Amino acid sequence: MITVALADDDELVRMGLRALLEREADLALVGEAADGEGALALVRDHHPDVLLLDVRMPGMDGIEVLRRIAADGGLDRTRVVVVTTFEIGQYVVDALAAGASGFLVKERAAEEVVHAVRTVVAGDALLSPSVTRRVVGLFARHLSATDRPAAVETLTAREREIVAWVATGRSNDEIAAELFLSPATVRTHVGRALTKLGARDRAQLVVLAVRAGLVLPPVS
Repeated sequence: MITVALADDDELVRMGLRALLEREADLALVGEAADGEGALALVRDHHPDVLLLDVRMPGMDGIEVLRRIAADGGLDRTRVVVVTTFEIGQYVVDALAAGASGFLVKERAAEEVVHAVRTVVAGDALLSPSVTRRVVGLFARHLSATDRPAAVETLTAREREIVAWVATGRSNDEIAAELFLSPATVRTHVGRALTKLGARDRAQLVVLAVRAGLVLPPVS
């Protein structure tokens, strides 16, 4: 059973998402909150597998909730999907840097919420290639050499190449096709890179790839 918590100050949004989640036999909604303080309390009390988190809420906003979750080692099993009004923006970059596993655009939430929950629980990032490339571009403009994680030196040449491809938003199957490798081989390299860099999912791997300078030129 996948446990889910929901935080949004719009009661109608919560109602709609609640109805969708409760229809799924393998998903259990463990609580709801209408503000950031409530969201943080939900995570601390229930340790859900996934938190669906609005960015703009009264009091503590979603970015600060993310930062506090990331700073508390006891909460790191919870994956956070940020629910946004717009697909891209500085607050999306801030959310990714703070540890978000992906983004769900409100206008498409009804169609995608169940898929979003299952995707991040599986350890995959909920980032489309177009969003990934734009986020990478925004990150790159604000990073310096001091942001480069030391652990990148432990990666093999092939692992660095694979991580760079991950930062393009490509799936394992797409990377395998580009590099003439098997998907299983790509999954193995991604898994090793995640372990070496201390990243818990592909979203964090994208952030670390940019900080390490492991970003390919734009690709179609």
